[in-house]
Formats: sequence, structure tokens, C-alpha cells
Amino acid sequence: MTTTTTPLVGPRVIGLAHYASRAVLERALAPHGIDFLQSVTLRLTVVADGPVERAGLAAEVVDTVKVAEADAQRTIDTLAAVGLISVEEPSLVRVTAAGRELYATTSAATAPISARIYAGISEEDRAVAGRVLALITERANAELAALSTQNS
Repeated sequence: MTTTTTPLVGPRVIGLAHYASRAVLERALAPHGIDFLQSVTLRLTVVADGPVERAGLAAEVVDTVKVAEADAQRTIDTLAAVGLISVEEPSLVRVTAAGRELYATTSAATAPISARIYAGISEEDRAVAGRVLALITERANAELAALSTQNS
């Protein structure tokens, strides 16, 4: 007889959940011609609800997704090239009507998927998981900062 136990949260469990969720999101975004990094960058521009400093947007993308600054800048350039954001001045970025529409469309497409993934998980369990993951994120960010300082 095989007994299965609920795994404790740890790097593997978190990684499996992250990569499974990201794979779902990537597949849901693909028909709309946008990838994960572009989606994150577009979302940050949309929720700003006004022009944002390009450097600040890139820094937020780097902080959110832990990509290189060059990747964030390239993504901003790509979104501008396809008309989803506009670069009003060399340093200001704003979402376009097409970008806002695509964001609304992809959000509507992914909402039912998220609802299915989280269905049946109590609010209490989600709150506990949220607190634990927020603490892990805080500590991992501190470790990343310390490693960055050491490697500078």
C-alpha cells in the first residue's frame, strides 16, 4: 500500500507550482502574440495609469521577474515597436489603446484558467500560503541583494 503525504513547502514545491503556472500562462498568451515578459511589462504599464519613467518601468520589470536590465529594455522596445506602448519622450512610456485592449483581452482569457486552478482552495489556505510565500520572497530578495553585493 502506498501512502502519499502532502509535501512541505520548499524550493522544489514552489518551483513546480511556478513553472506549471507559467507554462499555462505562456500557452494562454501565445495566441495573442505576447509572451510572459511582455505581459508583465504591459501590465506594469497599464496599472500605472499614466506615463511612467522608462528607467523605473525597466527596474520594476527586473525586480518583479528577476531578468537582466537589457532584457527589460528590449521588452519595452518590442512593445513599443508593435504599438502596445508608446515612448513619448526618450524617458516616458505610456500604454496605447491597443495595449490596453490586449491587456484586457489576455486578462479575460486567463481569468477562468486561474479560477479553475484555485477552485476549492479555501480563503484561509490561500491566506496562509500567501503569507508564507511573501516571507520566502522577502528573504530570497534579501539573499539576492547580498549575493549581488558580494559579486560587485
